[in-house]
Amino acid sequence: MRSYDTYDSPQGRMLLVADDDGLSGVYFEKQKHFGGREKNWRHDPHHPVLARAKRELAEFFAGKRRRFDLPLAPSGTPFQKAVWKAISTIGYGETISYGELARRAGVPGSARAAGAATGRNPIGIIVPCHRVVGANGSLTGYAGGLGRKKALLALERGERDLLSAA
Repeated sequence: MRSYDTYDSPQGRMLLVADDDGLSGVYFEKQKHFGGREKNWRHDPHHPVLARAKRELAEFFAGKRRRFDLPLAPSGTPFQKAVWKAISTIGYGETISYGELARRAGVPGSARAAGAATGRNPIGIIVPCHRVVGANGSLTGYAGGLGRKKALLALERGERDLLSAA
């Protein structure tokens, strides 16, 4: 059974979802590629993984956490999971291109496919897809919106005052 709770981040309300294996979703309200909460999910603000996710997200947004330490259980295809695993290797404050992401995922030359898988990442911020940029360094695509992507990257560069402005 899936459990959920919400978290009010500086970038807007987020829906957190967990199952028995770990965190399976972190979604901004009105995020692209998210259909919404399902009726059979149970609201459980005391679920241990959800409570821990809220604590770690608060630390991240406060500039006190650079890595998350949560059990993850995203649903996706083997290709998507390979891309999400590669995204997880991108360091705090770093960015890489979609082409580099494809290479790290073991599918060089598949930047567009890696980009599509990135857009379907169900665990945004925790699996830091905001750190993937265009080949020329431009901010392209983010299911949570480009303003949020810009703000998250600014936070990681130490520009905390820009976090709530984007």
